Amino acid sequence: MERGGFVYIMTNKNHMVLYTGVTSDLRNRIYEHVNNKYPNSFTSKYKCYKLVYYNFFWSIEEAIAEEKKIKAGSRLAKLKLINEFNPNWNDLYKTLD
Repeated sequence: MERGGFVYIMTNKNHMVLYTGVTSDLRNRIYEHVNNKYPNSFTSKYKCYKLVYYNFFWSIEEAIAEEKKIKAGSRLAKLKLINEFNPNWNDLYKTLD
């Protein structure tokens, strides 16, 4: 049975750093980022605690492929993706149920 997955983008408070990730459990993964579960990680080092974009895929393989596509793209492409999905750059972690 295939398990779905999420691609997500986190940023810091000044929106200067972008981190793209993939997970099958979005709420738990963002919780780990926000609470520095891995203190030596990229998101901890650059204080990327704000979820500004996510997208669900029915299979984790699709999510991984999209993550690779986003990571290979330019910063401008990432900004466009975020601005179309979340124009005010709200912290979407607070809206996850």
